[in-house]
Amino acid sequence: MVEVSKAMMKSRNATQQRDAVISGFPAIPAWFRRLFPYSKWGAEANAWITPTFFAWLVGPMEIEETEIAGVRQRSQVHIKRCRYLAESGCAGMCVNLCKSPTQEFFTTQLGMPLTMQPNFQDYSCKMIFGQRPPALQDDEATTQSCLQECSSAQVSGSTCHKLR
Repeated sequence: MVEVSKAMMKSRNATQQRDAVISGFPAIPAWFRRLFPYSKWGAEANAWITPTFFAWLVGPMEIEETEIAGVRQRSQVHIKRCRYLAESGCAGMCVNLCKSPTQEFFTTQLGMPLTMQPNFQDYSCKMIFGQRPPALQDDEATTQSCLQECSSAQVSGSTCHKLR
């Protein structure tokens, strides 16, 4: 998966990378969102099924309680060490090919707000179902500097060149 992702990044800017991933997701008909509008139950159900279907990609996870709009719910998934992020060692790959497209798909296509919060120091990540993600220009993940492990890392301290 990391090798496919690296190939997808070649000759594409950050926007083109995100768009390429989003175009691969299925189109969800509008009736689906009307039939299954956002609910606390839906957010918790998404959190509950995530470890079953995505552990192969990102590694071990656990469901945690969080607060959404003043309501306590078990809709946060803590990825203990994201295999995809750790093996790629690339902030741009994480944000452009995983975080942003996944948030966009869940929030826009499925009507299930999702915020992903990668931790670039320990490679963990929080997926918070039911929490609307920040606008891309306001998301602190888009200002992350290159990770030391990245094979194409550039000047440390500045925003990762793959996030521009």
